[in-house]
Amino acid sequence: MYNRIYLLRFPKETSNDPVIYRLVKQYDVEFNILKADILPHREGLMILELKGTKEHVKSSLAYMTDLGVNVERLAASIRRDDDKCFQCGACTGVCPVGALSLHRPDMEVIFDPEKCTGCGQCVPICPVRAMEVSWGMEILEGEEAAF
Repeated sequence: MYNRIYLLRFPKETSNDPVIYRLVKQYDVEFNILKADILPHREGLMILELKGTKEHVKSSLAYMTDLGVNVERLAASIRRDDDKCFQCGACTGVCPVGALSLHRPDMEVIFDPEKCTGCGQCVPICPVRAMEVSWGMEILEGEEAAF
């Protein structure tokens, strides 16, 4: 399953169109709206998490780009402060992609940043706030990098 977060800037011409609905119906892509500010006949902004096969996500992004939607990958960087972490394991129960796991038998919490999608679900669950998220725009070059 391919999972990425995007910043979408909608031109006022598309603000009344059912763009996100079509992602599901025509491209078989799941979505999670993380933030939205869209009003009729005005430019809009949305932070959207897309999930599906890589081909379906790429096709849905191309569809939106063809409509004039500016699509930018929003890169989230999750890091763990090892000095704060006391290996309680609370974060492992909420990580949807297995980037946080328990190593048995020593019960050490392992964080694999390569698996991390930057969803941030581990941040509020950590009792000592050892998990931190920072957001930034990923510099995209060419069509392959953007999708």
